Amino acid sequence: MRKNTMMEYNSERNRLIIPEYGRNVQKMIEFACTIKDRDERNIAANAIVTVMGVLNPQLRDVVDFKHKLWDHLFIISGFKLDVDSPYTIPDAKSVKLKAIKLPYPKQKVKYKYYGKSMEGMLEAIGKMEEGSNKDQTVLAIANFMKLQYLSWNKDTVDDSVIFEHLRELSKGKISVKEDLKLNQNYVFTSKNAGISRSQKKSQKKKKRK
Repeated sequence: MRKNTMMEYNSERNRLIIPEYGRNVQKMIEFACTIKDRDERNIAANAIVTVMGVLNPQLRDVVDFKHKLWDHLFIISGFKLDVDSPYTIPDAKSVKLKAIKLPYPKQKVKYKYYGKSMEGMLEAIGKMEEGSNKDQTVLAIANFMKLQYLSWNKDTVDDSVIFEHLRELSKGKISVKEDLKLNQNYVFTSKNAGISRSQKKSQKKKKRK
């Protein structure tokens, strides 16, 4: 008859030190710490490092990945594993360094619906040589700005508003021609974001037919 075994819950298990290697590797390392013979302990440690490398092949892209594996071996053991390492054995103090707190970006964005990157794009466009290429680029960016504006605000917007924002964000480096016309206002829905009103009307007519 099969013996009854007690179910082991995660809440009752030891905390995983480095979860990427899984619980079996941690158990192997815990067992290696109990091996009394040093030579056998060294053999076990080398075998475990090999398994760790197989389970995490992405570490091969890391510079000196073998060194990284050995460091992780000692960290998972709680620095209790006494073996001969080919690398300098790390200590607990060097590993438990506090993370450096990164400062929160304080750059202000006047029109959030255009995004911070818009200013950089307009600056690059402002440096372009005058000509049809620049005109087409300005038209494309103005249509995109209109699309972004409508996605955040309302169903309609006058082109003059977009042109004013264009001049403002480019710090006057981009001028818009008087005859420039943007795409028709967009209607945004969960199914068809970016479809113009005329396109929507034609779709309704087709459905009626």
